[in-house]
Amino acid sequence: MVEQDTIKLLRECDAGAKMGIASIDDVLDHVEDKKLYQKLADCKAEHEQLQCRIQQLLGKYKDTGKDPNPIAKGMSWMKTNMKLGMEATDGTIADLMTDGCNMGVKSLNRYMNQYKAADEQSKDIAKKLSHLEEQLTVDIRQFL
Repeated sequence: MVEQDTIKLLRECDAGAKMGIASIDDVLDHVEDKKLYQKLADCKAEHEQLQCRIQQLLGKYKDTGKDPNPIAKGMSWMKTNMKLGMEATDGTIADLMTDGCNMGVKSLNRYMNQYKAADEQSKDIAKKLSHLEEQLTVDIRQFL
């Protein structure tokens, strides 16, 4: 049970990290404020580092991980492009990123509750990923 919950939690973290990276990539070229750009770029780099760690751990279990749900990813891309097409401002970007981070935190907490038997290392990664997204919402509030 521990191994199965660990793998399942790591897969969800993998999908979440990939979704975060893709979402930041979708908006980064539209950012005007240097401080906002740096916050997003730093957050993306931290997501990439966590994603590498997740892949290492999944490799121990001979698992390749999980990609984000294609429907969720497509809907996110459409929402981002529609909103930026109407109003490409840093405020719009901060709003989009805050919504995405809040959904990520909610999902990660749901998975941590669902896979309670996961090992402490995978729980720690899920907590770090959740904290990273919570912190980004705090850091970009000034741009809303």
